[in-house]
Amino acid sequence: MESSNGSTPKMTQITDIQMGHENMVTTRSDHVFQTTSALEILRETIRILRYNLSGFMAIGAFLICPVSAVLLSNVLVDQGLVKRVVIRLLLVAKSCGLPLSSFVERFCFKFAESAVAAVMCFPLYVTLLLISKAAVVYSVDCTYSRKMFDASKCYVIVRKIWKRILATYLLACSVVIGSLTLFLGLLAGVSSLFSVIGFTPDLNAYMVIIFGLFFSVFFANAVIICDLSMVISVLEDVSGAEALLRSSVLIRGQTQVGLMIFLGSTIGMAFIEGLFEHRVKTLSYGDGSSRIWEGPLLVVMYSFVVLINFMMSTVFYFSCKSYSLENDSSIECQSVLEALTVSPVPEAQ
Repeated sequence: MESSNGSTPKMTQITDIQMGHENMVTTRSDHVFQTTSALEILRETIRILRYNLSGFMAIGAFLICPVSAVLLSNVLVDQGLVKRVVIRLLLVAKSCGLPLSSFVERFCFKFAESAVAAVMCFPLYVTLLLISKAAVVYSVDCTYSRKMFDASKCYVIVRKIWKRILATYLLACSVVIGSLTLFLGLLAGVSSLFSVIGFTPDLNAYMVIIFGLFFSVFFANAVIICDLSMVISVLEDVSGAEALLRSSVLIRGQTQVGLMIFLGSTIGMAFIEGLFEHRVKTLSYGDGSSRIWEGPLLVVMYSFVVLINFMMSTVFYFSCKSYSLENDSSIECQSVLEALTVSPVPEAQ
């Protein structure tokens, strides 16, 4: 990619990560990367991963892998509590006129298990996983700045912006929980309405599934906005509701790309979770000796998918910013990470 003197390139990206610093085309103040394809974002993510491989692998090994191991093994999940939640959900489903088929029972069990696991693993999410998210964003920023990952600088930055990240994460969790609560409430109301109208239980179930598919698009958009707000809270001096609002504005025109990223990451993580359930938790073949190596392998695979998801979210942020800059020149694009590493860290009192 070439540009004439005095002109600013419309799109900046890493053109050849293996050739080193000389072949990287970046703008320090903007970090512009523009695309309208989730596949291009994945390719850019792989280039960034190859450039700062040691830093990203360290983040994955020390921060993401422990959370993945606990999450996949469900070691913190109380199965008795899960059964009680499942029974309550089934009672609600029956009162709403839904047939207690194997599909409904499976859905209630997975929803209850996921909800209990989220509550039990929340301390890990709000510490290790949140730190890993900030570290990944910092590493991508370093790559666009033509720098290698520096653990000490990363610690300084995370320490300075920790309250900002935490406030945004807690608000994002509230939005996700509110969306799920709204979904369950509307689901119960719609199924009850169909039952009163006179729909058969099977037809009622089909209508509820259709309603759930439409609502899943809304839920996916909410998750994308919350995920992007986390990146914004690291790279920009905003947090909480302001970061969510900034995210909702920044994502305009790029919603389809965000949905594809969300869909790909969700399918990848669900696939590995299914493999872990079938190959490690359930003894469905042989004497179970393969669990010794299959379990850790699947944990590493799951952690890698989570790492790639974090990186793609960050690259997606730069893509959305570039798209917004083309349509609104008043949008600021100054990253605050460089200033944070220069200013001294206040001593703890």
